[in-house]
Amino acid sequence: MTPRNMIFVAAASVAAMIGATQVSFAADAAKGKTIFEHKCHVCHRIGPGATNFVGPDLNGLDGRAIASEPGYSYSDADQAKKKTGFVWNAKTFDTYITNPQKDIPGTKMVFPGIPQASQRADLWAYLSSFKADGSKK
Repeated sequence: MTPRNMIFVAAASVAAMIGATQVSFAADAAKGKTIFEHKCHVCHRIGPGATNFVGPDLNGLDGRAIASEPGYSYSDADQAKKKTGFVWNAKTFDTYITNPQKDIPGTKMVFPGIPQASQRADLWAYLSSFKADGSKK
């Protein structure tokens, strides 16, 4: 590798780290709440007293296995994904919510997805702020 290529690779690595840091620090739970109310609340509930609705309640989503909310009837695709050890976290949520049908073909979630990375990060910041009992962390 030439010295010029090494500088380019180093600069690209630093730029990638800065970009990733900005996205993670820029997440805004208040904006995520608005996104939830406009895009997710049609089917999901979260917070104190939340129950399954069209989709499962989303309390305690961070660290929860997929297809594990008691009393909700999950698709065969979600049940199969559970067998792989899939757990909700910032990364798995980001991939899924970009295009749910692409990430898990056959899921019941008929939602076109959220293409903007900043909105996905904001939404995750909001969802992951709830404990399993619906209280805030």
